[in-house]
Amino acid sequence: MFDTATHTFDRDLSWLSFNERVLLEASREATPLLEKIKFLSIYSSNLDEFYRVRMPVLQALKKLSNKNNNDIRQPDDLLKQAAETINKQQELFGTILKKIVLPQLKSHRIQFIYNDAIPEPLKNELSNYFLANVLAFISPVELSQPSLDFFPANNQLYFLVNLGSEKSASSYVVNIPSNELSRFYETTYDGEKYVFFIDDIIRENLHLVFKEKLVKGCYSFKITRNAEMDLTDEYNIDIADLIEKQIQKRDLGLATRFLHEPGIPQATLMLLIQQLNLGHANVVQGGRYHNLKDLADFPVKDASLSNNKWPKTIYPIFSSKLTLNQQILEKDLLINPPYQSYDSVLRFFNEAATDELTTEIYTTLYRVASNSKIVNALITAAKNGKRVTVLVELKARFDEANNIKWAKKMKAAGVNIIYSVTALKVHAKVALVKQKKGIRVQYTGLFATGNFNETTANFYTDHVLMTAHKEMLSELEMLFIFLAKREKTVNPNLINFQQLLVAQFNLQAKFLALIQREIDFAKSGQPASIIIKLNNLEEEVMINKLYEAANEGVKIELIIRGICRLVPRQNINIRRIVDRYLEHGRIFLFHNNGKEEMFLGSADWMSRNIYRRIEVCFPIYCDKVKNELKEMLAFQLKDNVQAVYIDTEMNNIPVPKEGNLVQSQLAIYQYLKNKQHD
Repeated sequence: MFDTATHTFDRDLSWLSFNERVLLEASREATPLLEKIKFLSIYSSNLDEFYRVRMPVLQALKKLSNKNNNDIRQPDDLLKQAAETINKQQELFGTILKKIVLPQLKSHRIQFIYNDAIPEPLKNELSNYFLANVLAFISPVELSQPSLDFFPANNQLYFLVNLGSEKSASSYVVNIPSNELSRFYETTYDGEKYVFFIDDIIRENLHLVFKEKLVKGCYSFKITRNAEMDLTDEYNIDIADLIEKQIQKRDLGLATRFLHEPGIPQATLMLLIQQLNLGHANVVQGGRYHNLKDLADFPVKDASLSNNKWPKTIYPIFSSKLTLNQQILEKDLLINPPYQSYDSVLRFFNEAATDELTTEIYTTLYRVASNSKIVNALITAAKNGKRVTVLVELKARFDEANNIKWAKKMKAAGVNIIYSVTALKVHAKVALVKQKKGIRVQYTGLFATGNFNETTANFYTDHVLMTAHKEMLSELEMLFIFLAKREKTVNPNLINFQQLLVAQFNLQAKFLALIQREIDFAKSGQPASIIIKLNNLEEEVMINKLYEAANEGVKIELIIRGICRLVPRQNINIRRIVDRYLEHGRIFLFHNNGKEEMFLGSADWMSRNIYRRIEVCFPIYCDKVKNELKEMLAFQLKDNVQAVYIDTEMNNIPVPKEGNLVQSQLAIYQYLKNKQHD
């Protein structure tokens, strides 16, 4: 379960442990019914991504390790452990759905037809829906002679249909058009709501597709293919090249999993594998329904069965006398979405775009919202004669097409677009506005822990610092100048960053020095402590430095949402929090003998973030902002409702419910709502 050489957890098994925690949220009695369904969806979506992104690498690593490549440190049975873990989780998934969710839906007069026959009184209605709405999307392909252009799409749903007649038998692949139509059909009958998969509607009406033929069997399946990967994000160049070559040997678009419903006759199954060239894919027997990530679109909407809404507060409060830019010039402001409205971030870009004092705007965009108000503000700014420079990341996994679309629109409007270079991925979330008032130039800017994306801001917990700190923003301008050159290699001495912590320049060295300072205090008998909140903790240099600090007596509290390779030990506690929002902020707090230093930023402690990306972490100087963040951390460290400890076996252990119950996200919401801002 962990690497004995460095005594760290395996990265992928740790990620599966996180996904298990997501799944467990669906089983909790306190989780509202429709939220249970949402967490089942999230678990399923995460697992699909695991098969697309990680499984090809694990398969390649296993083959390389079997060739006695000493550079590959990978347990021989890792794939087996991963498969066993996933199988146990899938069994739990089925238990939660069948034993908890379906009965609770029935108690609310909602009949979710799952592995059951379609009620006779509704068959005509469903057949009419099939003929009017579904049939046009059905494109059967004969398996024995597949058309030359037939290529099962990644993670799309299909049926294998066996047909028989008096003269012959045949097999067809039939698509389930869940990417064109809703996966579900909802209707009401006899005072109850009924929800059907379109899968079952198609099954019930196959005789309308294959007329004069007998449907002898119908079995669902899907094929998962690997996502495009930049393996140098995870491994050194030599090892990444070996893995890439191994993966490229795979056939048919690098299929990694062939998931099918039980009961397919063996001869037909072998024909399907042969005809679709799936000999190298993992053949996995699943249930009747796949792609249960579609449960995110479950059609029943009932506020009484969901989380009660937490109305967002607006900070700073609107002032008719001062623009937001003027308020930032007076003091630092911290926005904490989704507890607080994202409108202030939108307002920052909108005011900059229309303010006659604005001369230049710079920003990075990593994942762009599908209908981005921020991008529209940048286009307006360019049309208003501002010089606008936007660095667009083209390798934001699964968001490449959307980013390219918006980049083209901005470029057509006169925005200076900088595309990231192949060897330099930009993950920083920063923005800079320059204004000229007379002969004086003034700066304001944003430093964030999450993307400038008003959609994800509704469910990712992040922090956005709005500041006019001259030295920080001067260094940010130098970083933008460097990025505009699109250089593939970074000289760490090229820019002498004193305020910002920038990956590939000074970020790792600075964090190591901050940990070392705590070690020095501990050795001298002074109090020493570190609190770190991250999404993922994987990089071994940082992990070993934390081990060293703990061994010297430094008290370390970690709040890690996802991957955590560090194994807890004396002086190190690890918490994981899963609740209605996705924890996403990165916070670093060092005791510094009572003169606390705090940083926020975009960077997790992973190899890719530290060595192969441009990340920006930034100091918090304003005492008011620092105290606010410390209060939020305190709630999370006291959470005994949604938090779990990670033990030495990588298990999710509920925090004991001792004393007052603290649900940190609720406590943070109430704290920010009730806080009186000066």
